[in-house]
Amino acid sequence: MATSALDVRDTLATPHVTVPARATGAATAGTAPRRLPVTAAAAGLIGVLEAVGLLSLALTGLDGVLSAPARPAGWLVAGGLLVLAGWIVLCAGSAAALIDGAGRTLLVGVAYGELALVAMLLVMSTTVSFPTPGGIPVPALGLLVLAVPVGKLLLAGAPSVQRWIAAGPRTRVRRIDPVQTHRALATATLAIIGLALTAVTVLAPVPTGGANDPAAVFSRP
Repeated sequence: MATSALDVRDTLATPHVTVPARATGAATAGTAPRRLPVTAAAAGLIGVLEAVGLLSLALTGLDGVLSAPARPAGWLVAGGLLVLAGWIVLCAGSAAALIDGAGRTLLVGVAYGELALVAMLLVMSTTVSFPTPGGIPVPALGLLVLAVPVGKLLLAGAPSVQRWIAAGPRTRVRRIDPVQTHRALATATLAIIGLALTAVTVLAPVPTGGANDPAAVFSRP
């Protein structure tokens, strides 16, 4: 029982709880936007560049394979293209997953598979000769190629990348579709473009020489 007016006031008053400044700072830091680590960006860039390089290699080498005198069987060409396409997709997809923060397992698995493939080709080169670009020796070319998967493994194993993956994928900010917001403006723009194309077709027909005439020009009659 309170023995004085002060005791009664303290008993009936709502207790005051102070929030430490440290907790407030932690909450503010939790809502701050995440920044992509340089190591994760570098690993993702290597994967994307590797996919682009494989695609360009496939496009430039396919003509030589099909026009070679000793052309391989069709099923071998189709199987090689299928494997190469899957490799390109895995390189690009694993790089995108790492940059997004979804995970690094796929990128690490692809890198280990590339290490095994290069090691197998190096062993085979001791008994079988392979044509190399610029006449580079096979061991030197193998060491150069090994730099790609080794670099991806080193970057993916960095502590900053592990913390980036542990934090989970980045939150996507939903943006309003400008077409839905400005539907009238989009419709008017589309109508103007259609009218302009129709006017060009009607007012500037192809001359008598025909469309196949290289000297034909569009002009008003």
